Amino acid sequence: MALTRIANIASTIPDDSIANVKMANIVQSKNIIINGDMQIAQRATSSTGVTSGNYYTCDRWFIENTTMGTFTISQSTDVPSGQGFASSLKYDCTTADASPASGDTIGLRQKFEGQNLQYLKFATSSAESLTLSFWIKSNKTGTYNVALFGQDSASTEQYLTKAYTISSADTWEKKTITYIGNTANGFDNDNARSLDLTFNFGTGSSNTGGTLQTVWSNYGTSADYYATQGVNIADSTSNELYITGVQLEAGDTASEFEFLPYGLNLERCLRYFYPIISISDTNNLNAFGYYYASGNIKIPIRLPTQMRTTPTLSQDVDTDALRFYRDATYDGLSGNFALDGNGTGRYVSMANSTDASGTAGQAGQLYKYTPTQADSYIWLSAEL
Repeated sequence: MALTRIANIASTIPDDSIANVKMANIVQSKNIIINGDMQIAQRATSSTGVTSGNYYTCDRWFIENTTMGTFTISQSTDVPSGQGFASSLKYDCTTADASPASGDTIGLRQKFEGQNLQYLKFATSSAESLTLSFWIKSNKTGTYNVALFGQDSASTEQYLTKAYTISSADTWEKKTITYIGNTANGFDNDNARSLDLTFNFGTGSSNTGGTLQTVWSNYGTSADYYATQGVNIADSTSNELYITGVQLEAGDTASEFEFLPYGLNLERCLRYFYPIISISDTNNLNAFGYYYASGNIKIPIRLPTQMRTTPTLSQDVDTDALRFYRDATYDGLSGNFALDGNGTGRYVSMANSTDASGTAGQAGQLYKYTPTQADSYIWLSAEL
């Protein structure tokens, strides 16, 4: 990997040299956010009818929606001019909700592992400040907020919220927000969810009227958490919102956005999500496997990178969308796969025993047959 090679070079430079300091800054990625430029979208480039929270398009970005309008979420090519970005994440309201239920919300979230945050020195007097910068565009001007929320323990959940303003309609604007470090509570040194960054784009009445918490505070009421959120992007089908260039870094000043090579950005995303068979695959060879008994297929898969934890499998496979080719013939698979045995974050094995007529020991290849089943997929997820 590119950073490994750079690290090897850095090890040959004297510790007290200026070159070593500069090399260290290159080796350690400064942006806590993964896929902040919205370049990676393994699930899909567009998802319609979104009324609930989930991962839909751009990797690592969780769309928060508790029945607050209906949206199309997509990866867009509308970006701020001359800034080096190629993609943004777009919200397009398709069914309005001008009078949302009291607890409804619409927003955008990224979640972080505690073991990646230890260098922030939270829970000590040396806790680092964090600076968030991002580009945003919407026809809905007004006051929005974005919050940090510590997730490690229910008894010590703490958060702080900062407000910002979209001043000009349909215009890309860069925003910069600084959060003080948390000297009271820190992060567990593990692969579990420790911190959230949440952009709030609208909320119901029970989440309004609170006091903006600009210092780390114990979680009390949702009204305080969503305080100053005065805009609802779900109140009209004319509403759109775009966001890109999201960077969260240690320190009290924002630096230029850190553009990573596409392959490195993809590898960071693969830790959390890996499509064995993508919606976009068309008549592709996807994996090799074998019959371990008559009519029973196993597909062992070595994952491209260490996933955060043992993944779960989700799938939507139409009849005859998947075929297992062996001995100059194929078996159409009508049923679903299941994870088989004790997989890890490094490998898994899938099993299928539907409409497969081979005999034990026969090998073959699994492929997606897509003249009429192009939307089928099998995904592995280790999201937080």
